[in-house]
Amino acid sequence: MAIHGMIDLETLDTKPEAVVLTVGAIKFDPFTRENPHSEMYYRLDADTQAIAGRTVDDRTVEWWGKQPPEVWQEALGDDNRTYVADFIRDLQKWLVGVEVVWAQGYGFDMTILENLLRMFGHNVPWNFWNIRDSRTLFQLMPQDPRKAMNFTAHNALEDCRAQAQCVQTCYEYLQIKG
Repeated sequence: MAIHGMIDLETLDTKPEAVVLTVGAIKFDPFTRENPHSEMYYRLDADTQAIAGRTVDDRTVEWWGKQPPEVWQEALGDDNRTYVADFIRDLQKWLVGVEVVWAQGYGFDMTILENLLRMFGHNVPWNFWNIRDSRTLFQLMPQDPRKAMNFTAHNALEDCRAQAQCVQTCYEYLQIKG
């Protein structure tokens, strides 16, 4: 069984130094239709990040204000926030055994997460050649597989679940074997 990981972030900016609001991660086998597993979801402490110099963009805050109330509350509410150091420790444990890390576009999630890790004194725990971009894979399909999914967009864990299942759909359709 191959172990791949899907990671998704929700942030307060689009720059590499963005304050990270939430992180979702899920493990899956792209070569099968087995349900994704080993979910991880964190709502990170924004204040600690801002003090450390991470950024907030007014347009991004305005965009969040236009989201449904439950989506806004999940991303920006104050309850159950985790310190970045605790999240990083748990992420490093979660990554043990993960062969490939996926994100919906390398230039956003992975760039921001790598910047966060370095800013808080940690090395990036994966090799650049083990990163995959699901958006590129989805464009190889006759129809974007996300359109057939029913999920809550802009919830990092829900996005991970949907993206992992879509990768599985693409591998099956494209007959990619392990």
